[in-house]
Amino acid sequence: MNIPTDMARLKGFRYPREVIAYAVWAYHRLALSTADVEALLAARGVIVSRETVRLWVNRFGCHFSDCIRRDRPRPNDKWHMDEVVITIRGKKHWLWRAIDARGDVLDILVQTRRNAKAARRFFQRLVTRFGEPRVVITDKLRSYIKPIKTLAPDADHRAHKGLNNAIEVSHRPTRKREKIMGRFKSHRQAQRFLSAHDQINLIFRPRRYRLTATSYRHARSDAFSLWADYTAEMAA
Repeated sequence: MNIPTDMARLKGFRYPREVIAYAVWAYHRLALSTADVEALLAARGVIVSRETVRLWVNRFGCHFSDCIRRDRPRPNDKWHMDEVVITIRGKKHWLWRAIDARGDVLDILVQTRRNAKAARRFFQRLVTRFGEPRVVITDKLRSYIKPIKTLAPDADHRAHKGLNNAIEVSHRPTRKREKIMGRFKSHRQAQRFLSAHDQINLIFRPRRYRLTATSYRHARSDAFSLWADYTAEMAA
């Protein structure tokens, strides 16, 4: 494949930003490994190593996630919070995740504990960024009670496992990626990857069961348009 001459190279990079952005998109959206993305690019005449793909993903994944956070509408004031165990180098860590009533991921935080201090730290991040919620739905973990009562005294806290099915579904892509990656290698890698992965999937995975075929195609087209805009904002 001959790369068009109008595709400007990023300073210090061999390939244009469009090629790099495509690799980042394929890695996150299609649930591929770095070797899979390497093969996908090779089929299009772009010869890079899987290590190069990994460096692109690490360096520019946060750029796209930051752009998505910046431009997304204000989240719903009804939040679902949950924590799920992940294993890093043989030790248990806890992935704390919050979504709103539309299923959009608000934030994630990887921590080594599942107690009131960890719950307060995570909930404090959410309140600082989005303000106090109207309703907070959690499972029956008692560690949530005091932080929610302290930081959002007017919120309606509903602790019931059956009400939290929406966030249980949002954990599934994480489990899928964890398996593909052969488990996360470090606390930092898990936090960095999942922070980008959840946001990128936010725009490329609209709730298809709620949309007609035409509406879904429009949503997908809008997502690619946003991705092109964010690609144009990339800098070395």
